[in-house]
Amino acid sequence: MGDVRDRMKQDLRLKHYRPGTQSIYLSYARQFVAHFMRPPAELGREDVRTYQLYLTDERKLHPGTIKGHLGAVRFLYTFTLGKPEVVAGILWPRQPHKLPDILACEEVEAVFAHVESIEFRAILMATYGAGLRITEACRLCTTDLDAKRGLIHVRDGKRGRDRYVMLPARLLGVLREYWRQARPPGPQLFPGKGRTGVITPRAVGDVLAKAAAKAGITKRVTPHTMRHSFATHLLEGGTDLRTIQVLLGHASIRTTAHYTQVSGKMIARTTSPLDRLGRPEGKKTR
Repeated sequence: MGDVRDRMKQDLRLKHYRPGTQSIYLSYARQFVAHFMRPPAELGREDVRTYQLYLTDERKLHPGTIKGHLGAVRFLYTFTLGKPEVVAGILWPRQPHKLPDILACEEVEAVFAHVESIEFRAILMATYGAGLRITEACRLCTTDLDAKRGLIHVRDGKRGRDRYVMLPARLLGVLREYWRQARPPGPQLFPGKGRTGVITPRAVGDVLAKAAAKAGITKRVTPHTMRHSFATHLLEGGTDLRTIQVLLGHASIRTTAHYTQVSGKMIARTTSPLDRLGRPEGKKTR
């Protein structure tokens, strides 16, 4: 792509896309151009449609992955090339909505018991105890913790949003013990290898998967499972959706409302109208 790639890279920075998103978009745009072996300025709407069919029928990519590819192509034409008409007719694939696995409280406790490293246990407790995204937990700094007020300041969350979440007493205790043992040198609580940067979400995911297997849990358990379980357990405990939305950092209440479809306990506690038939409260009054 040459000069076009350089300009797209600049545009992504100007739009304040995260470094990871920048790399993915540049890679997807490069794949799009390489597929046709022609300059992107010479391609049109039909080429975009042809490429989407290629991703769907030949590469058989997941709809979510296809949306990522199309998002990169849309950015390329809308902002870098200034030709939004090329991508105006994109047919965005419908993504199947699957309910995530939720851990029971006993299963969460079992997972923690099988994480030997106090560092990884602290990170995972932050994802469950405060509902943090795994990237947010890995990036925590000492200055983000307010022990007196019982708060964690989550900085630069998704879409650059800051928020406050609770700092559970149990998590604070584990973090203090971890600090006493590890003495991380920088502001980051969880430095990476060589004590530079931060620990990677993938490393945390590997540790979590092994701990879940040792605990005999057959569900698919990822760091995001801990966040889902946090929200579901709050909902089952009576916390209102608006509060959960703020804690999770969701832009829309509709995203948070998905958890109402996940809570099996709430569904099980709901009485069917069938069971009310014949009862005095089920009879109509005049």
